[in-house]
Amino acid sequence: MNLELAGSPRGRFGKSRVVREAISWFWVALAFVLIEGGVAQARVIPSGSMENTVLIGDHLIVSSAGYRAGIPFTNYHVSLWRNPQRGQIVVFRAPLPDQNYPDLIKRCIGVPGDHIKIVAGRVYVNGQALVEPYAVHHPGAQNLPWENFPARSAQMFYSDVPEWPSELSKHVQNGELVVPDGQYFMMGDNRDDSNDSRFWGFVPREDVIGTPAFVYMSIKAPGDVWEPGHLTDRMTTYLGALIHPTRIRWNRLFRPLPAQSRSSS
Repeated sequence: MNLELAGSPRGRFGKSRVVREAISWFWVALAFVLIEGGVAQARVIPSGSMENTVLIGDHLIVSSAGYRAGIPFTNYHVSLWRNPQRGQIVVFRAPLPDQNYPDLIKRCIGVPGDHIKIVAGRVYVNGQALVEPYAVHHPGAQNLPWENFPARSAQMFYSDVPEWPSELSKHVQNGELVVPDGQYFMMGDNRDDSNDSRFWGFVPREDVIGTPAFVYMSIKAPGDVWEPGHLTDRMTTYLGALIHPTRIRWNRLFRPLPAQSRSSS
């Protein structure tokens, strides 16, 4: 039986190879941490609140560059120098403790200092009506309370955040909602099917994750497939898309999402 000496050339070669492999994996892990923690993240859309801008089953690459940096798979992060702009599509950690603070995607409608009101579905910011070609309204919805906000906010339901009505009233001046410092007002493009800031309040700056860059995959499937905890259903959906490619929305692949919409009066 031949024993390989630790000091032999072959032994040294084996050790150096192990060292090189370890260094290679170190750089791979470091790159993952840097990218996932501070440059980009992957997200999938489980609801129709942003239709038709973003669809259920759209898989997005979200750019967090300039917004935040953190440690992947943890809640530890620090806010950076960029702030959401009015009209921008934003991914953020929603102020919904009963739902374990889920990540949501909405459009930023109000930034700190903005005065907001909605009249018959038309959004006014600082006295000017926004031009919103992306907004979807259901027929006859202009008379609903959430399409007349905050004037009829007392008629709305606040099951997710019961304390929001009293907090909301502190920020209403002359029939308009004033966005406080360090906070943002978010709404879905599918206005009558969106659980957003009208129902649960402002989004703090430190909870902003980033903005979507592009769609890298889009699969037609029920929304609950993409909800947290449905891993088996999700894997089945991916397998089904491989077997039935028509379930993939090929025309949406690598489609860029506009960083900001022109929403002037």
